[in-house]
Amino acid sequence: MWWGGRGQSFNIAPQKEEPEMGSVQENRMPEPRSRQPSSCLASRCLPGEQILAWAPGVRKGLEPELSGTLICTNFRVTFQPCGWQWNQDTPLNSEYDFALVNIGRLEAVSGLSRVQLLRPGSLHKFIPEEILIHGRDFRLLRVGFEAGGLEPQAFQVTMAIVQARAQSNQAQQYSGITLSKAGQGSGSRKPPIPLMETAEDWETERKKQAARGWRVSTVNERFDVATSLPRYFWVPNRILDSEVRRAFGHFHQGRGPRLSWHHPGGSDLLRCGGFYTASDPNKEDIRAVELMLQAGHSDVVLVDTMDELPSLADVQLAHLRLRALCLPDSSVAEDKWLSALEGTRWLDYVRACLRKASDISVLVTSRVRSVILQERGDRDLNGLLSSLVQLLSAPEARTLFGFQSLVQREWVAAGHPFLTRLGGTGASEEAPVFLLFLDCVWQLLQQFPADFEFSEFFLLALHDSVRVPDTLTFLRNTPWERGKQSGQLNSYTQVYTPGYSQPPAGNSFNLQLSVWDWDLRYSNAQILQFQNPGYDPEHCPDSWLPRPQPSFMVPGPPSSVWLFSRGALTPLNQLCPWRQSPCQQSPSLLAVSSRWLPRPAISSESLADQEWGLPSHWGACPLPPGLLLPGYLGPQIRLWRRCYLRGRPEVQMGLSAPTISGLQDELSHLQELLRKWTPRISPEDHSKKRDPHTILNPTEIAGILKGRAEGDLG
Repeated sequence: MWWGGRGQSFNIAPQKEEPEMGSVQENRMPEPRSRQPSSCLASRCLPGEQILAWAPGVRKGLEPELSGTLICTNFRVTFQPCGWQWNQDTPLNSEYDFALVNIGRLEAVSGLSRVQLLRPGSLHKFIPEEILIHGRDFRLLRVGFEAGGLEPQAFQVTMAIVQARAQSNQAQQYSGITLSKAGQGSGSRKPPIPLMETAEDWETERKKQAARGWRVSTVNERFDVATSLPRYFWVPNRILDSEVRRAFGHFHQGRGPRLSWHHPGGSDLLRCGGFYTASDPNKEDIRAVELMLQAGHSDVVLVDTMDELPSLADVQLAHLRLRALCLPDSSVAEDKWLSALEGTRWLDYVRACLRKASDISVLVTSRVRSVILQERGDRDLNGLLSSLVQLLSAPEARTLFGFQSLVQREWVAAGHPFLTRLGGTGASEEAPVFLLFLDCVWQLLQQFPADFEFSEFFLLALHDSVRVPDTLTFLRNTPWERGKQSGQLNSYTQVYTPGYSQPPAGNSFNLQLSVWDWDLRYSNAQILQFQNPGYDPEHCPDSWLPRPQPSFMVPGPPSSVWLFSRGALTPLNQLCPWRQSPCQQSPSLLAVSSRWLPRPAISSESLADQEWGLPSHWGACPLPPGLLLPGYLGPQIRLWRRCYLRGRPEVQMGLSAPTISGLQDELSHLQELLRKWTPRISPEDHSKKRDPHTILNPTEIAGILKGRAEGDLG
């Protein structure tokens, strides 16, 4: 049977030759209209997608319950409500789609019995009355099956989900939707944000940041310096590409120092991998490394990124514990839930990341200097801290466009191993560092709601997009893998021709959609919710970017080199470890930093107090404009309930709605609760009883919401 989608026809091939109930077959009598998956679903099939099984059902657990069809394909499990009107240009349903790789647990329910389905071959002695699909993104889909002779379909769709989930391989099975197959013109469509895949993208961003002392290097254009690095990056003007190539060879995985962000006041934020201990640089190479790290500044701060932050194993364990705690059937008693949440350590890690990012922001904004983030692999915590620093220091990064550009540059183009960290390769290096970053951003959004143009719902959309098999943004580990899969590289050494919007004639590759093509999964009404209604544009003036030498930036002492570790600055005698002895090579800073320099004690005062309270020759200045310093103590760090407790709808009540109509619905719900509670008022309080039809004022509403929130947390 052929189904049309976005101007393209796709063959939905039968899985077996024998006719099976619930499957889409070519050689069979058409079933009644009520038993066939609607043409609306078929029009939303992806290229190469096959419908394996389906069954009528009712979505439960949320009000109101919805009748529809539960469908399993070789890519995803989706629930299609009856009568749902889909946009023909939206091939995916963001609300009801569960990619197979996103399914964390599958349960079948029959009466009072519950059987967890983990692998094919499990014995199921009953027809399931309900099926519960727990997503790894904390979503829950609960579907009850209709009676009336359709039990075999319910059994079949359940088994199909189990088998398809076991056989799914996100890394090999799907390679994203190409523009030509999505009905888009490959030569006329431009990406919604710069993908940082061309030299023009990097040059445009460099000019936007007014980084006059930097240039776009093409030394990695063929990915022969490092496959995990982008084709292009920023290096100091005075450094030749030949020197860049040699210098990068002395860093772990060839990830040498590059510019991440140029502060409008003159400071530069760099990132790099750990020093390569087995290298033996000559004097010219050492000089090139030092020039790249100094970036033309006399004041240099080397930040040990991994110090005080969780390891990858810590992040993974905390996330697993958090997910287990937030399940609807968690065995933790309500009176011990908060203690169990603290025991996951997830909020502790969020707190540590925000504190360190806040300190680094102070380093960047308080003095004109070079600040270098150094992590052994330069692909995880460096991206997290660099992104948070820019959010805290640059108002433009807090806009919807600026934040998407930031993630594309500091995570996607910089080579964060999304596929490995999110468990797409089956390796033991899974750790959701990017999801930890999104939680940190949500904390900032709660503390500074008027400073961010995007809303919590945008963060939720981005959170849920990391495990959807529709784009290559999060399906690959490196820019080289992403470019090769999309067809931009016919061989390992082919150079990508600049000019994204107009590829050269005869080029055979198809331009890929990115995660930023939100209309792929979201309706216009949903995309409108990405905007923060409380955003104040005055917090992001158009003239914040380049301002020549603002008064709050003062030069540091001459030729000063510092190590920032455990919240304090310690002077260094030299920048590179190789200069200690001309005859004997020194160990890497990140490998044995405790042997290189003694560790300072953790400072009792914040770095902001230290920096702006230093001796007089450093100068005194007020808090720089646009800089956000978040709180990270105790209750200032909260649980992202709208994300992590989505499987528990009763907990979602009382969370502020993003729109006026949503707030009106919440007000109606609160008034209905008051009507129910009115008879419970004691006789002595009868004189204080309120008319249930009285409209509450904002102060009273806030008090009720606060009380309900405290009751939920308790």
